[in-house]
Amino acid sequence: MTTLLHIDASARQGLSGETPHGSHTRRLTARFVRRWLEAEPTARVIHRDVGQQPPPPVSGRWIHAAFTPLSAREPWMHETLRTSDELIDELLQADLIVAGVPMYNFGPPAQFKAYIDNIVRVGSTFGFDRSRSGDPYWPLLAGSGKRLVILSSRGDHGYGPGGRTAGRNHVEASASTAFAYIGVTDVHGVAVEYDEFADQRLAESLLRAEAEVDRLASVLADKAPR
Repeated sequence: MTTLLHIDASARQGLSGETPHGSHTRRLTARFVRRWLEAEPTARVIHRDVGQQPPPPVSGRWIHAAFTPLSAREPWMHETLRTSDELIDELLQADLIVAGVPMYNFGPPAQFKAYIDNIVRVGSTFGFDRSRSGDPYWPLLAGSGKRLVILSSRGDHGYGPGGRTAGRNHVEASASTAFAYIGVTDVHGVAVEYDEFADQRLAESLLRAEAEVDRLASVLADKAPR
């Protein structure tokens, strides 16, 4: 049985096409999960809405607690890391992470960055040993077989590889880099563009994105271990 971790990071509520001012990324993640469940009805889905319930940002106390060995942590440290523990536990259970990450000012929403900061944690998802020869850092989730799907949306257009504004796109690159750092390197993506134009180009982009989501869900579901 596959476990999907479904993450929504949009500040918008509802799905575009169904709710006024609804989210394109929520529309795409919901569609992906629906298509997956059609292929594998017994799959388990964990939904984490960081757009509406953002994790607390990393603080000095969080850093102090995270870099204190587990055996030496004080009660307040465990409480400070409680949300991080929950998010990491969900990630560890997941075979596939489906993340709806819209572009806000050329990068991911602050809510999603807070999520990343809570799951990229020493001793939990990456290792660190200053005495280790070569690179003192290593990914703890390497070899786990986890896959990541990033479903995004953009107000302008041309943010894809080779596009007119590709150099300004820091959404997929930042998410992929962070997940690769902890060992998740099998990454796929689909994006909607032209949101701010709200014309036929947006409608066509949505149709293309939905078709690609359907194709991607089918391909990945076929490859999923049973």
